[in-house]
Amino acid sequence: MKSKGLVCVVGAGYLGTQIGVQCARYDFTVNMYDVSREALNSSSEAVNGYIQNWIDEAEFTVNEGKGIKEKISFLEDLTEAAASAGIVIEAVVENLKVKREVFKQLDEICGEETILATNSSSIRVSKIEDATSHPERVFNMHFYSNPWRSRIVELMKGTATSDETMEKARTFSINIGMNPLMVLKESTGFIFNRVWRAIKKECLKVANEGIASFEDVDRAWMSLYGTSVGPFGLMDRVGLDVVKDIEMVYYEESRDPSDAPPKVLFEKIERGDLGVKTGQGFYSYPNPSYMDPGWLHGDSSIDAQ
Repeated sequence: MKSKGLVCVVGAGYLGTQIGVQCARYDFTVNMYDVSREALNSSSEAVNGYIQNWIDEAEFTVNEGKGIKEKISFLEDLTEAAASAGIVIEAVVENLKVKREVFKQLDEICGEETILATNSSSIRVSKIEDATSHPERVFNMHFYSNPWRSRIVELMKGTATSDETMEKARTFSINIGMNPLMVLKESTGFIFNRVWRAIKKECLKVANEGIASFEDVDRAWMSLYGTSVGPFGLMDRVGLDVVKDIEMVYYEESRDPSDAPPKVLFEKIERGDLGVKTGQGFYSYPNPSYMDPGWLHGDSSIDAQ
């Protein structure tokens, strides 16, 4: 099938890779860019895994899966990756300085018609936009994990984003199978993450203050809401270093001591226990205890981790 256009994703990590493969499965050509060849190799392997899952679940045939993979290129040259793209989606580390540098480079590389999005989960694009000479074309476009299942993306303007840019972003979102949710005024955390942040913050405080174990916090959540994972399991999936970076955004904005990340989070990070990606976070991976059928109801034969 003819390509619908070229998308460049800057940052071939967990979510960047998922954004890229979501675009490819809806017939866009995708350039995945990263400064690290190792990250690009890991991204390529992850894409193979996602496609194989879709084939196993009969969403695509083997040939269709092959076609999705062929739409994705993995590049270490940002100019090559982004110069001809209709949209660039930045998905690098949650660090304002790094993001501003990326947008400065993109502003120099891309044509004026290219729209530039940050997938930041907490940083408002108004903190990035003046790194470019065309702030009218930059905006927040926040995806969630496994976009082919969540099917939502949050779109938010900066102080200068044009209506034309937002309409392009909305149309693009629909064209990659997503439901665009419009954030009507700038908000750190956008829609869901603003709510999730309050939950995450209190869960960490409950564990940090010794009120309850993280396992029992997750058991309460999973039992009451019928989910397969609780807040601490979700934080492990995101990466505890990423969770800390996001919490620091809120803290640096408010300077309220109650917004500072708790000690328990720093202790995990200092030990290198970052979650799923390192094999150890609050739980041990690849087989966390919460996946055991007896764990939810406190089976005493299952050791706490």
